[in-house]
Amino acid sequence: MRRPEKLAEAVREEITQIVGYELEDPRVASVTITDVRVTDNLRDARVYVTATGTETEKEAALVALRHAAPYVRRQLGAVLNIRYTPEVHFIRDTVEEQATRIEELLSEMKKTDATPAADEALAVGERGDSEG
Repeated sequence: MRRPEKLAEAVREEITQIVGYELEDPRVASVTITDVRVTDNLRDARVYVTATGTETEKEAALVALRHAAPYVRRQLGAVLNIRYTPEVHFIRDTVEEQATRIEELLSEMKKTDATPAADEALAVGERGDSEG
């Protein structure tokens, strides 16, 4: 495992603890850290997060996290034994939301495709019976 990947995993674990137990802002109560990516020069960490609730609540959680980023970085610096603590950038992770939306669309397509296919199968079966 390369050094940025090792650091990313350590940062993810620590930020999960910080957000879960140290931040007292109620807006971040529904936040989950999904991934952390650290640049090759170890100067920046992109922290991907998901939040539950309405769109407004999700945006409020992201605003609260961005406001708390300097505190989170200081806490990381105190815990991690590295020369330079990466700058923390919170980014909303929409992969799950997109996957859910795609699943909904696919299930809708199956429902609409299933009805004509069943009708067509019946029509073919009826034609087959009348010919024989």
